[in-house]
Amino acid sequence: VPAAWQRPYLNIFKHFRVEEWKRSAREGDVAALTDARLKGTVYRIQGSVPASSYLQLPRSGTQSLGLAGRYLYLLFRPMPRKHFVVHLDVTTEENQVVRISFSNLFKEFRSTATWLQFPFVCGAAEGSVCDRAAGASRRDLVGAAPADVRWTCLVLDLHSILSLYLNRRYSHLKSVKLCSNLLVKNLCTSDLVFDPGVTFSEARLADLACRGVAPMPREMAFPVPKGEKWHDLYDYIRFPSEGSKLLYNSIQKSCASPAAVSEDPVRQLPQPVTLTKAVRDRLSLIHQITSPKAVSAPW
Repeated sequence: VPAAWQRPYLNIFKHFRVEEWKRSAREGDVAALTDARLKGTVYRIQGSVPASSYLQLPRSGTQSLGLAGRYLYLLFRPMPRKHFVVHLDVTTEENQVVRISFSNLFKEFRSTATWLQFPFVCGAAEGSVCDRAAGASRRDLVGAAPADVRWTCLVLDLHSILSLYLNRRYSHLKSVKLCSNLLVKNLCTSDLVFDPGVTFSEARLADLACRGVAPMPREMAFPVPKGEKWHDLYDYIRFPSEGSKLLYNSIQKSCASPAAVSEDPVRQLPQPVTLTKAVRDRLSLIHQITSPKAVSAPW
């Protein structure tokens, strides 16, 4: 359970003062710049070899972030026509360090007792030329990011990843290493499921807090111009999807009695995030590639 200072969420870049580079490390071509679309500072990590340019938290491999939130939120945009890699080192309750990596360099899912490698499927804006071209073969999406790849909110359920793929229990996040080529706005940990498409007023009306669901904190949010919808502008990917289903089921049982649910339909669980067809196709492909059914436990 996260300590009080980590609740309800922890803005990692802000807490560890990334811009000062005292508690974080950078190597190669890493630069802070202002992104016109997001109207704020982002970090650009680029280089011909992903491992040679990176942003790392904490600064030293002997240190630990010690962040116990179940979900890690990465707000980022892969660079068009490039490959990127992200490494997360997490610690299990048995004090075993497991590396979780995801990259559009990986063609297939691979697993050992201490390393999980997930292919990341970059998508193009729905209806774009890249999206239509990929329609013929969804496996074409595995590889370099398309020209019009979008800003993405990636939500990793670290608890479920360790449970599903290694039969281990999650303790805390030890370190994060963001390798080229990508733009990153922020990182955040929380025990809450943030739905960026939900407003604060909608969340209050439906009493979503009881169900462990909340609108995206303002300091972590992508801007949405008036009259537009979040999901038409950005991508939202939660992984693994099985973990979110289990979460919703457990919350439903613990939060609302059958009578309360039947009497007040507004207070029922929010529907799963409405995703565009392009994102649904990507999630389906990711699920096929990374299905844990063929993965055996490490003992």
